[in-house]
Amino acid sequence: MTREPLRQDRRQLMRGLAFLAASAPLAALARPARAADAAQPGWTMRQVDAGELSVAYAEMGPASGQPVILLHGWPYDIWAFAEVAPILARAGRRVIVPYLRGYGGTRFRSADAFRNGEPAALAADVIALMDALKIPKAVLAGFDWGARTADIAAVLWPERVQALVAVSGYLIGSQQAGQAPLPPAAELSWWYQFYFATERGRLGYEKNRHDFAKLIWRTASPQWRFDDATFDRSAAAFENPDHVAITIHNYRWRLGLVQGDPRYDAVEARLATGPTIGVPTITMEGDANGAPHPDPAAYRGKFTGRYEHRLITGGVGHDLPQEAPAAFAQAILDVVK
Repeated sequence: MTREPLRQDRRQLMRGLAFLAASAPLAALARPARAADAAQPGWTMRQVDAGELSVAYAEMGPASGQPVILLHGWPYDIWAFAEVAPILARAGRRVIVPYLRGYGGTRFRSADAFRNGEPAALAADVIALMDALKIPKAVLAGFDWGARTADIAAVLWPERVQALVAVSGYLIGSQQAGQAPLPPAAELSWWYQFYFATERGRLGYEKNRHDFAKLIWRTASPQWRFDDATFDRSAAAFENPDHVAITIHNYRWRLGLVQGDPRYDAVEARLATGPTIGVPTITMEGDANGAPHPDPAAYRGKFTGRYEHRLITGGVGHDLPQEAPAAFAQAILDVVK
């Protein structure tokens, strides 16, 4: 694709973001987060209006430090980075860990807003948060939905992404790709995607989200012996009133069963071409990841800038930042050297 269509896609998305900002009060200064949000010694919980969301986020480290934004996945939350953030803060980084839409204290600013879970919307949330916090450029790092979000941001806004750390590498997909059948064993690992395609699945997740998420944790990280207290600490974030709607819409959108927001149509069409990522990148994988994930060799060509892949051994599963925090933090520190 030529540069001109890409610039047009970006202009269309930015017009959509401008519309969101204009339809709500101006972004507020960061303020204390909701009392129910997670807190631990050393990081501060804050709340800020950013685009169509009021975003709850944790912050740690010097305000003048190099910004690093850590992005969690489904069904996880900011506690995935509880040990990563202090390492980065001690190294002088300004660490920001937002609850994604549908998690924790993050809320839609309008009761009438479309509870949209499509990937481009989550990436736009990150840029809106950076704008609200007046961060011109940041290192983005994440896993699962968070890695996909960071990948997309690096494609659409490379000037805003200093570097990228992505668990499971290149996760940009499309509705068209979601139509293609996979081998039976691969389809079996996506069982919950098909469950969520049904009304029974939506009701089941609404009723049993706690036990459902715990099952996903166990199957995605079969060698991780997390205790109930560790899981329950994160599970509180799934009580967000929009959590089920965002989850169901995301997986149904991937299968082409529901429409997204028309403002993102041009951007999703661009992403469907499988664009390359040019920012400095380290991709990572745990040697015991039980969740669906691509082979690193399959996405090596998608990264055209300075690049490295790291396999983390020792029974590390899908939630790599929480299972191997030192390795994840080190990748963030190394990617900008």
